[in-house]
Amino acid sequence: MILHVFNPEHDLALASNLSNFTAPHAGRQLRQDLGWLPALWAGDDDFILVDSVKNAERAYGRLRTRMKETGVNRQFVDRTQLARLDITEVRPWGWNLALRSSLLRYGVTAVPSEETIAGIRELSHRRYAISLLGSLQESGTAGISYETDNVTDVLHYQRHYKVIVVKAPWSSSGRGIRFFDDSPNACQERWIHNVIDRQGSVIVEPYCHKVKDFGMEFESDGKGSARYLGLSLFLTKNGAYKGNVLMKEEMKGELLSHYVSVGLLRSVQEKICSELGSLYKDRYKGPFGVDMMIVAKPDGGGLLLHPCVEINLRRTMGHVALSFPPFLDGCPRVMQIVLTDKYRMRVKKQR
Repeated sequence: MILHVFNPEHDLALASNLSNFTAPHAGRQLRQDLGWLPALWAGDDDFILVDSVKNAERAYGRLRTRMKETGVNRQFVDRTQLARLDITEVRPWGWNLALRSSLLRYGVTAVPSEETIAGIRELSHRRYAISLLGSLQESGTAGISYETDNVTDVLHYQRHYKVIVVKAPWSSSGRGIRFFDDSPNACQERWIHNVIDRQGSVIVEPYCHKVKDFGMEFESDGKGSARYLGLSLFLTKNGAYKGNVLMKEEMKGELLSHYVSVGLLRSVQEKICSELGSLYKDRYKGPFGVDMMIVAKPDGGGLLLHPCVEINLRRTMGHVALSFPPFLDGCPRVMQIVLTDKYRMRVKKQR
């Protein structure tokens, strides 16, 4: 049997590289409130790990009612039930040492080895996004990125590019990213030193004037092939995720065609499947996403595609959006995670 796990604290746990990692309160609450999310893509005979079976059934039931769906039941289980189940495969949001350790404690043995997870962590380093970005360059694209292990280089890039983005090799949803539009002060230099001390290097990129965020979602079979799943049109504010647009693939493609050519998007898609399919062979099986953006040319004379801002070697909210069945009225909607008294999924018609 397959067990699905929503562990949204994955990026932080991966960065910590600890078996006994404790997620921040917000991460724990998100997992508790939305642990039912895999119900959107799980099979009829699969299990979904949640903190409260009753709350998960209620939340998923409300969503089904809003979508006017009937007859789609899912099997929710909590940790106390795991040892009694015949789990042969686990499909989490993302694999890290903390999740592996937790599942083993509750009697689930179908988990990757520590060596396998170390390999996944290595592949999640932002240096692989640098490499992919170089492979995706062609007419109509933009973007360049560097890795360095010293502050002197960062200062050099800042003087050359004027405005730069500095990123930690492993970080989560906008965290671990700093923008510098002047020479770094003592506090900023200390942050760079701390990241290098903890993670070995930093990633430096010239700032691009972003026009639109989006991404492409894929799945690796672990045998040398990667399959394209669809486009992810998502909303951000100050670098933080705010929601995904739910609409037919042809509508998403038509929307992006106002910025860049469909041929360029298809070329990038095919190159990613080839490059990362080969890279992940015998090293990673599962979903992944590549974040991209439309950027303005420095001289203001048009738009370019930045084909690899980041690689997310895990499931993403874009995958969640692609898992929604089409709405009967065909109207585009926005899927959002909102915090009121608890985290809730809200799906509303796009204005």
